Amino acid sequence: MNAASSSTARPGFKALIPYWQVTFAAFMGWFLDGFDQTSFMFTLPDIARDFGCTISMLGGVLFGQAVGRFIGNTAWGWLADRYGRKPAFMLGVIWFAIFSALTGFSHSIYTLFIIQFLFGIGFGGEWTASAALLMETVPEASRPLASALMMSGYELGYFAAAGAQALILPHFGWRILFFIGILPALLSIFIRIGVKESPIWLEQRALQQKKTVSKTRFSWSGAALQAIILMSFLEFQKAAIYTFYPTILRDSHHLSPQAIFWPIMLYCIGSFSGKIFCGKLAEYFGESRVMIGAILIVMCAIWPFLCVQDWNLLLISAFIMGAAASGIFALIPHYLAQRFPSAQRSFGMGLSYALGSLGQGLAGKIVPFFGATAATLPLSAVAFVLGSSVLTAASAIFKPKLPKF
Repeated sequence: MNAASSSTARPGFKALIPYWQVTFAAFMGWFLDGFDQTSFMFTLPDIARDFGCTISMLGGVLFGQAVGRFIGNTAWGWLADRYGRKPAFMLGVIWFAIFSALTGFSHSIYTLFIIQFLFGIGFGGEWTASAALLMETVPEASRPLASALMMSGYELGYFAAAGAQALILPHFGWRILFFIGILPALLSIFIRIGVKESPIWLEQRALQQKKTVSKTRFSWSGAALQAIILMSFLEFQKAAIYTFYPTILRDSHHLSPQAIFWPIMLYCIGSFSGKIFCGKLAEYFGESRVMIGAILIVMCAIWPFLCVQDWNLLLISAFIMGAAASGIFALIPHYLAQRFPSAQRSFGMGLSYALGSLGQGLAGKIVPFFGATAATLPLSAVAFVLGSSVLTAASAIFKPKLPKF
């Protein structure tokens, strides 16, 4: 029995120490993804001024990025199932690093759209391969915590981007933030040297070569449909919460790039701690209950998070929103991995995240369409967060039959 299928390991950080290389690589992949993607969010007002366009028009660029993520999630899922999780992971890292850096050379909204579309392909592909690799490598009892650690990387990347924009934007302009994006390519060297291929994938590959098992078509089971539906609503909700948060802080609350660092810092701290906390709670209460509880907190906190003018309440709500809205995502790699059999796992996880990416892209276009001014943008975001939260909670309630891991 391989390590990934053993259930005897004691849950906790110590149980993950033998698997630190793959856990670190998955964490860093998502950290670097988070830095590169949120750098674009921080610079939306600056890009709009330079290109002479509106925030709503840049929402179209966000939608293009989401379409790229859709392609990347599904294509890399197929690549990871066919050729291995590790090489697909490496390719995704190199791909998104190159196109993140090229974003800094954009001089029109059209070139920006194309480059961000291509960036989205690598962004989505990196997650798909790394999540499947991590879930199939660590022991069963440690998967919820490993899932939480991996996903917490995004918030630390968000935090790093917040600090970088506070230091760089006032002095050097927005393009420098994207030139930094070439650095993630170095992670591919660590993956190549220090990370092993998924033992479950290797076992499945050996069985296929011996023709002990045959390749199967993708199965549209109840569990698979639940994964796809939940991710579509959840990604829409998350995008409505935080995509335009830096813009709202700057344009609606009239804060400087330096001042918005503080609520975003607390949002990131809340996100990191919330993901670890949700990961631990899921070990005892199950993922669905933790998800629904976090969604209820989101619905209660969204108004003060986006609309209040009181500085102290703005900071408190930023921490709470980060812990609840991002805490849910700590559960996603393990939640999705359980809903697809090994031969289809990476493709199924990628497809779920891909359709979720379209939900995220749709939010990036719809929210500013109905909130075209600094006064109405927060109200539009609140309304769409509440609606998508109800649909996400409804889709999480069902308990379909899960395939054998």
